[in-house]
Amino acid sequence: MAYCAMSRNGIQTGGHRSAPTSGRRPIDGLRERKRADSRAATVEAAFRLFGEHGFDEVTVADICASADIGRRTFHRYFASKEDLLGVPVQEMAERLTDALGAVPDGTSDAAALRAALTEIARYVLTHRAQLDLYRRITATSRTLRLSAFGHFPEQEQELTRRLTARRGETGPPSLTTRLLVARAVAAFRVWLERVLETGVSGADALALFDEAFDADPWLRSP
Repeated sequence: MAYCAMSRNGIQTGGHRSAPTSGRRPIDGLRERKRADSRAATVEAAFRLFGEHGFDEVTVADICASADIGRRTFHRYFASKEDLLGVPVQEMAERLTDALGAVPDGTSDAAALRAALTEIARYVLTHRAQLDLYRRITATSRTLRLSAFGHFPEQEQELTRRLTARRGETGPPSLTTRLLVARAVAAFRVWLERVLETGVSGADALALFDEAFDADPWLRSP
């Protein structure tokens, strides 16, 4: 394999990696595990470089050199460096899907959403440094037109579909379900923005989560 041995910008590519991972599903087979590890290392290398030098200054060649992979390998994982920025949101989306699936049958839609999003709130607080880095990268880039929460509309649609299926219903989701999901996602987004802006953490951050959800009568705990 031809490695990207020299970055075009002369960016140093060694150092500690501490960025979001790139997947969490169980993986079978040595080849699949190696591929997943390589992809995760690519994500970690990219986010470290983005944090050190800024998104706009880092090239695919820089990322390849840091991750010790070839350009062809990089493009098997990602179409462009912009695609790397979707990894943290994808990780949260997968966890949200799992959390919603773990809610006991018979739980109301509002309570199920709140329980699932509470798990994501705990995940956010555990991975605070990575999400702070992600937010800083997207906020300081001259070329990106993303926010740290730009993928939420897609998650609203997926949550709406899953809530409908959870009730054993078929056909398009009801307006009530769509509105409920939109309100829950809005409450979570407001909470997340406040957490990242203020630095509140731990029990105080979870209390703020409850405050955000209790402010909406549709989401309030009974």
